[in-house]
Amino acid sequence: MAEKKEQKFEDKLSELEKIVLDIESGEIPLEDAINKFNEAMILANDCDKTLKDATKTVQKILDQESNKLKEFNPQD
Repeated sequence: MAEKKEQKFEDKLSELEKIVLDIESGEIPLEDAINKFNEAMILANDCDKTLKDATKTVQKILDQESNKLKEFNPQD
């Protein structure tokens, strides 16, 4: 079985949007809609994790004195 290449966030989001449009169209059989819904939930969870990880990264800045990451505090 071939290993599936990791998709970029934007590709996952685009695929998720397409699935939503397909389901909303109402033109696919129920069983296919259920399968697409399950696929969409997996993509949504992957996108959510990516966004949460990115948020954590953005909330940290490099402390120039110690060369360690520290939490960003806009009041500093």
